[in-house]
Amino acid sequence: MYQQRLDTDKFSWDFLNARLHLSPPRQSTAHSAICCLGRKPPPRRDRATKKSCVAMPRIETEVRLDFKDVLIRPKRSTLKSRSQVDVQREIRFLNSKRTWSGVPVIAANMDTVGTFEMAVELAKLEFITCVHKHYTPQDWATFAAKHPDVLPTVAVSGGSSAADVEKITAILKSHPDIRFICLDVANGYSEVFVQAVRNVRSAFPEHTIIAGNVVTGEMVEELLLSGADIIKVGIGPGSVCTTRKQTGVGYPQLSAVLECADAAHGLNGHVISDGGCTCPGDVAKAFGAGADFVMLGGMLAGHDESGGDKIEMNGKLFKKFYGMSSSEAMKKHNGGVAEYRASEGKSVTVPYRGPVSGTCKEILGGVRSTCTYVGASKLKEISKRTTFIRVSQQLNEVFGRAPNEQEEQVSKKQKTG
Repeated sequence: MYQQRLDTDKFSWDFLNARLHLSPPRQSTAHSAICCLGRKPPPRRDRATKKSCVAMPRIETEVRLDFKDVLIRPKRSTLKSRSQVDVQREIRFLNSKRTWSGVPVIAANMDTVGTFEMAVELAKLEFITCVHKHYTPQDWATFAAKHPDVLPTVAVSGGSSAADVEKITAILKSHPDIRFICLDVANGYSEVFVQAVRNVRSAFPEHTIIAGNVVTGEMVEELLLSGADIIKVGIGPGSVCTTRKQTGVGYPQLSAVLECADAAHGLNGHVISDGGCTCPGDVAKAFGAGADFVMLGGMLAGHDESGGDKIEMNGKLFKKFYGMSSSEAMKKHNGGVAEYRASEGKSVTVPYRGPVSGTCKEILGGVRSTCTYVGASKLKEISKRTTFIRVSQQLNEVFGRAPNEQEEQVSKKQKTG
């Protein structure tokens, strides 16, 4: 039988009769009395389906996947060595019309990751750093005077508030060599945020705007059409993010990247996979899913350049790492957690890992190796060469998690030091 969802305010009984061969239901005396009193009658029920015409919650039954749920299927390759893989990209952005070339890995705009010190080191590898928003214009002036060559590889960050936009404007006017703006809010679905993107685009037509975070295709399209160039994808996957626990809102990261990349590329826009990466293999999966850039937080925490003091516990060194919506971050920057909100992040201590350059080289080595497994001579080709397979287990952990090379080197130094 033909069924169609009906708009109870506008449906035509002639149409309904033609489709379902029904007559208009007679109103009961009680129903007529309610209408006469001007009160809203109870929702009608469709006689054929016995369902209320009021909108009800919906369950999407298609399974969404995360990085841990898949592996990449190997394919025939003509590459002889990892050294043959080109991990650089050249990208022309949708709205700024600028062309950028470099390695599409980005340090997250967290104050224990996106520091000026991190920007200096990552610029040597042609990475991008989204510098956290808590530096003052004077801090920026000092940094720019010391490292003017690093400015093209950094983004100045802020939210959608008038104060943040005013601060971004002041920094960009003083330092025109900065090419990237990162507009970052927890909920990129807000109309206020969309309007902020439009306003910043109007004020800075030639700057490349990063905007987020969102996880669905329709919002990617709206932000791109509102003036953004690159959309940050990810709600809740980060290692120190508790949004999913606190709100119940989120989207598995691999599926989010697949959906959002498809939407963005249809408009010649670009996406960043932001959050959820725990190892170089996850970074490769994000690129394989269609991400143009991968943003890292936890994987870059704990280094010399990550900000914060070293903490010694039981003879080992650690550094503090926390989410930017955690109570610790809000106490540090806002004087505490506002009464109307809850913390959506946590604070942890991570093992001290030495210089960040070693970790970055390990990440790039893993991505190059992935490319050789699927026959991609350039990073740009990896999404075209990637086939994901669902798995029930990825690793054999009979002897526990193996430390990465960087952690082993630091551990040896601490023992001998």
